[in-house]
Amino acid sequence: MKITEVRLWMLRVPLRTPFRTALRVVEQIEDIVISVHTNGDAIGYGEAPPTAAITGETHASIIEAIGLIAPRLIGASVDDAVNLSGLIQGAMANNGSAKAAVEIAVYDLFAQRQALPLYRVLGGEQPLLTTDITISIDAIDKMVADSLDAVRRGFTALKIKVGKQIDEDIERVKAIHAALRGRAVLRLDANQGWTAQQAVTAMHALEQAGIVPDLLEQPVPAQDLEGLQFVTEQITSPVMADESVFDVAQALEVIRRRAADILSIKLMKCGGIANALRIADVAAEHGIECMMSCMLESSISVAAAAHVAAARRHVITRIDLDGPSLCTFNPVDGGVVFDDAQIFIPDVPGLGIRTVRGLEPIAMSRRK
Repeated sequence: MKITEVRLWMLRVPLRTPFRTALRVVEQIEDIVISVHTNGDAIGYGEAPPTAAITGETHASIIEAIGLIAPRLIGASVDDAVNLSGLIQGAMANNGSAKAAVEIAVYDLFAQRQALPLYRVLGGEQPLLTTDITISIDAIDKMVADSLDAVRRGFTALKIKVGKQIDEDIERVKAIHAALRGRAVLRLDANQGWTAQQAVTAMHALEQAGIVPDLLEQPVPAQDLEGLQFVTEQITSPVMADESVFDVAQALEVIRRRAADILSIKLMKCGGIANALRIADVAAEHGIECMMSCMLESSISVAAAAHVAAARRHVITRIDLDGPSLCTFNPVDGGVVFDDAQIFIPDVPGLGIRTVRGLEPIAMSRRK
């Protein structure tokens, strides 16, 4: 079975509530969707969000990048995932989200060809995952209300966005902790919003108040590995590197410095499934746990992340795949089931996606 055509689409899905972090505010998902077609009538789907503040990519750059990658795939066999990944990764430098979207689609086809769910093709056995959900930065009363609502929906782990004014961040976390009364684990995500000393000050204040979060995610700017290491050494709560780790080399440097206790893996950062697996395997070799995370993505690419997480359960011990739960509706028919905190991967070939509703076609310039 060979690839015959690549098409691009725009997908828009409103969020339940605005997504606010230390870096940005987003009210709806506006992602580029790719469909890769074959002469056997099989279709593979992928997705890329424009996250300029983190990956440097925009709608225009993603479309342009996929326009460069697509011609390399025409005529290629879907039976060789290693070759397909090489064609994608070798097309250009950087552009991780664009590469990830294409690689998700071809891995979908690769698994369909073998008539197996993707996670089984990748070596996994357990199809059930439990995710946390993000509580966006807002007024304290709103964050408390959102946290209580999340618990009512069945979430037992909440990722609290912080990284703005340090005193307000401390009060936000204290108020949420008091309201929940131990009904959910708290994970804090500063999105690079603090200095190293601010992070230590904030965490010491929380820890002295008896609040020890499950983790503190990326408290300092991505390039400040010295600051990240300082925070890791100074606080009790585990520290997780997110924006500091885009690839295997960066993962190894964080591990070498002991700059973090946990690594966050995102398909959009590392450029797809193959590199995500490499980071997970390197972390496992060094005894470092990982969390599988996502950007603001729909259940197309989040489904792929769930398959990867299921394939590496021994090292991916935390799940942050809440994109579909943040949306007002699921545009995908078939595939992974996102039931609030519970994620179930059915025993169907590939990603199992039958159709995606609401897609708007995008013209793609094809270049070599």
